[in-house]
Amino acid sequence: MDFVILNWLQAHITNGFFDPIMVFITHLGDHGLIWVLLSVALLFTKKYRKWGILALLALLCGHILGNVIIKPWIQRPRPFSFVPDMTLLILPPTDFSFPSGHTMSSFIAATVFFFMDRKMGLLAYCLAALISFSRLYLYVHFPSDVLSGAILGVLLAWGLCLLFLRFCRKQE
Repeated sequence: MDFVILNWLQAHITNGFFDPIMVFITHLGDHGLIWVLLSVALLFTKKYRKWGILALLALLCGHILGNVIIKPWIQRPRPFSFVPDMTLLILPPTDFSFPSGHTMSSFIAATVFFFMDRKMGLLAYCLAALISFSRLYLYVHFPSDVLSGAILGVLLAWGLCLLFLRFCRKQE
C-alpha cells in the first residue's frame, strides 16, 4: 500500500511548480529547525517561557525515541532505495526511514503549541502536515513512516503536556 500511495503521488501530484515549494517546506523541518527556533523564541517571553522549555524538552525526547532508539532498531530502508532510477530533489537522507523524524518533531511541537495556545497550535499543525506531506512528495518516506511519526509525536507531546500541567498545578 505504501508504494501505491507514493507512486500515485509521483504520477498525479508532483510537478515543476510544487517541486521547489516542497523542497523549501521539507528543509524547514530539517533537524526540527523551525520548531527549535520557535521554541527558543518562546523562551524570551515571560508568558510562554515554560512552554518553550517544554517544547525543547519534548523535541529532545522525540529525537532520542525516534532517531536513537526506533530507527536503528527497525532499520527500514527508504523508499527511493527500492527504485534505482529515482532522481531525488534533495540529497538522499542517510539514516533509516521509520519513523519520519521530520513528521515526529513537527507533531511534537504542534501538540505542545496547541496545549499552549489553540490558534497557534492549529497553525503549527498545518505546517506540520505540510512538512509531513513534503516527505512523501520527495519520495524519502513511506506513508506508514509519516503516519507513525505523527502518532508518536502527538502521543509523546500529549503525555509530556499532561505531566507538565499536573506539575504546574502542584506548584501553585
